[in-house]
Amino acid sequence: MKHVDTIIHADWIITADRNNTVHQAHSVAIDAGTIQAILPAGQMSQHYQGRDEHDLKGHAVMPGLINGHTHVPMNLFRGFADDLPLMTWLQDHIWPAEAKWVSAEFVEVGSRLAFAEMIRGGVTTCNDMYFFPEVTAKVANEVGFRAGVGMTIIDFPSSWAENIDMYFEKGLALHEAFQKSPLIHVTLAPHAPYTVSETPLLRVKALSETLQLPVNIHLQETAAEVDDFLDLHGVRPLQHLNKLGLLTPSLIAIHMTQLTDGEIELLAENGVSIIHCPESNLKLASGFCPVHKLLQQNINVGLGTDGAASNNDLDMFGEMRTAALLSKGLMGDPSALPAETALRMATINNAKAMGIDAITGSLETGKSADLISIDLQSIETLPLYDPVAQIVYSVGRDRVANVWVAGQMLLKDRQLTTLSETDLCEEVTMWQNRIKS
Repeated sequence: MKHVDTIIHADWIITADRNNTVHQAHSVAIDAGTIQAILPAGQMSQHYQGRDEHDLKGHAVMPGLINGHTHVPMNLFRGFADDLPLMTWLQDHIWPAEAKWVSAEFVEVGSRLAFAEMIRGGVTTCNDMYFFPEVTAKVANEVGFRAGVGMTIIDFPSSWAENIDMYFEKGLALHEAFQKSPLIHVTLAPHAPYTVSETPLLRVKALSETLQLPVNIHLQETAAEVDDFLDLHGVRPLQHLNKLGLLTPSLIAIHMTQLTDGEIELLAENGVSIIHCPESNLKLASGFCPVHKLLQQNINVGLGTDGAASNNDLDMFGEMRTAALLSKGLMGDPSALPAETALRMATINNAKAMGIDAITGSLETGKSADLISIDLQSIETLPLYDPVAQIVYSVGRDRVANVWVAGQMLLKDRQLTTLSETDLCEEVTMWQNRIKS
């Protein structure tokens, strides 16, 4: 009999492994933050004894959701400037507000708010890009949340960096500070081709190759962005990145609502990953990412919410449902994006895009114990015939009961364990009143 830290018993274990295995009446053994075994409940008791055991009758246990694209501190701008097109929203509202308010303190409070929201929504990992990323990384470590944190690169000065050299200098300091952290995964994060010029992009390419880091970039988000870039440079943004040698398996292209068939082939040839942000794209009327075509070309497509300033939430259950329904409607085909695929997009596909699929994204022996339990015994989720379909089409994030990251419990019976909800609400209200005034 082997003693382990935790054993979780559940009615369903949804693994998101390569075979999309769903186990019934199974248990998960966790020790030192790692999954030791997934066994039928009866067999588990013969081989393992847990110091802490959870009998979660009526629950499904699955990989923690991964939010493939966030601007975590922008939670403090939730609802700040709604119902506007992208460039009006950015240029006339968000960028001036950021210039006035963004600071290390702003980022710290906004990060805590976002991590609390994501944990309560079953998210265990996010892929972030924003200013003061070292503060976001520090908060993630304190909370016990797994985060990809981007070295933000943009041609314009900000409260974080005065010039392009300082962005790189601070980004490299971020990498140095957190490269040994088990929870923080540093990435390169040039904002977009229209805000980062050629020379910095070439520096990004060189750093990505030298340090073996993923590159996150907003790309071909709106038709106007593509047209303006074409007028200025004579090529589309994707062609520009291809010319610079940035189309590689390390590239995470975010949004991608404006794609030709030839560009889809180019993405497939170069192994680029895409992060689809359906609700943000719908709210900003940016366009539609051709997810079905991308998946048909075996392109890795993940899901993200974007920031809460343009979504206006970090709800990955909502993104799974919206992505599935949107694809079906656009293709006129109810099988275009099945529930199983939507769930993979919110878990293992995002982990693959971030380069951490050997660590997280599925429930498999040897991987980090990043998992959640969902209570499926409710008026809203019964009867239940297929737990995966139920999770994608019927479950709200309020049904998330428990959350673990690397074996540490961050949510227990809907209560945060590493954050004070009362203190956080008070801090956020102070910032709300400050910004509102």
